[in-house]
Amino acid sequence: MFVPFESISPSSRIWIYQSDRKFTAQERIIADEYLRTFSENWAAHGQPLKTSFDIRYDQFIILAADEGYNDASGCSIDASVRAIKEIEVRFSVRLFDRNQIAFMKNDSVILVPLQDLKQKYLSGTWNEATPAFNNLISIKSQLQEEWIVAAGNTWLKRYVPTQKVAP
Repeated sequence: MFVPFESISPSSRIWIYQSDRKFTAQERIIADEYLRTFSENWAAHGQPLKTSFDIRYDQFIILAADEGYNDASGCSIDASVRAIKEIEVRFSVRLFDRNQIAFMKNDSVILVPLQDLKQKYLSGTWNEATPAFNNLISIKSQLQEEWIVAAGNTWLKRYVPTQKVAP
């Protein structure tokens, strides 16, 4: 059972999928239709789930399930993964690549490969204050204050080079 994203409970469980590029306007329309149909039919053990989705910054798909209504099961979560994989195939994007770190810079999403984080820090692409996307949050209410946070307040701080003091 689909409900608008703004209406789904703040305690709803969420899954965030980050694309390796922005969706085009046409892809966004197709993805909206596809995810709406999927959400309307998403069920766990034959019981309908109260679900929703949102596409933010034309680059992040957020699926939501209100587990206060019915719990998402392993099989229903597997079905959502298959739906996201279908979008990957349809649009030739990667939505499961956790080696791309997303930052917000100049009102745009930029992606930095994990292996390039230290070098990109040194070149000024990002710093401790740069907003970073924490795609590991799992509750809708966390989107407001915990999804986009200063990189220095996240696990990314380990990629900030430490200055050595000469003896």
